[in-house]
Amino acid sequence: RPEYCWIKEHRVETPHGVLHVTVHGAGNARRPAILTFHDVGMDSKSCFSTLFKFEEMQEIVKNFTVVRVDAPGQEDGAAIYPAGYQYASMDQVSEMLPAVLQYFNFRTIIGVGVGAGAYILSKFTLSNPDAVEGLVLINVDTNARGWMDWAAQKLSNLTSSLPDQILSHLFSQEEMSANTELIQTHRERISKAPNLINIELFWKSYQGRRDLNIERNNTFKCPVMLVVGDQAPYEEAAVECNSKLDPTTTSFLKPSKLTEAFKYFIQGMGYSK
Repeated sequence: RPEYCWIKEHRVETPHGVLHVTVHGAGNARRPAILTFHDVGMDSKSCFSTLFKFEEMQEIVKNFTVVRVDAPGQEDGAAIYPAGYQYASMDQVSEMLPAVLQYFNFRTIIGVGVGAGAYILSKFTLSNPDAVEGLVLINVDTNARGWMDWAAQKLSNLTSSLPDQILSHLFSQEEMSANTELIQTHRERISKAPNLINIELFWKSYQGRRDLNIERNNTFKCPVMLVVGDQAPYEEAAVECNSKLDPTTTSFLKPSKLTEAFKYFIQGMGYSK
């Protein structure tokens, strides 16, 4: 466990601005780094700390360097963007990642992304197939929004607060209706976030994402693990994405099995210990 406790923060210059990156451990240099990318309304810490706290997960990742990337302006203590600031598009955020690999001298990565982060890592992988050995995509939607979604979102922008718009992206309708303690905690955290303006810019950038046009003949060259919860807002999108991927290298599962599945996924790439 001590290996994972070694933490260092970096600010990495990229073609589209500076990224805040946190590195855990100093894994085996012959292995890929595990690079995580968070969802909207979260930062790299709040999105992944629970997953990586599991003892089984720590056991798996102890021989890897884990790199947590924050989308521009989303990290704790980030400077607030001025009015009229032109936030990076999803394509541009994905184009910032090669600079991260270069900065740390990583030849390859295993990407773990949630929501917007899963989209960004998908885009990066399609553009840089040789840099990615495996992908774990949680609640991914590789499609652009259709006009019905666009219209619904416009209406939602008028009737719902920003925290509620983001919560309905993070949680299912059932969870939202139940208004659990978890939802209340997230609502409170987002509402009171000092960088709420930055969060809104990231949210709008994700809303304007382009279709990744994934098809059987234009797909990922690496093994992919798709993870989606029952009734999750992106269940349909993940099922559709699954149908377009190579069935021989793709697995599709529920979040409850994530740690165990991740272990086998890593082993399947030849990294057993």
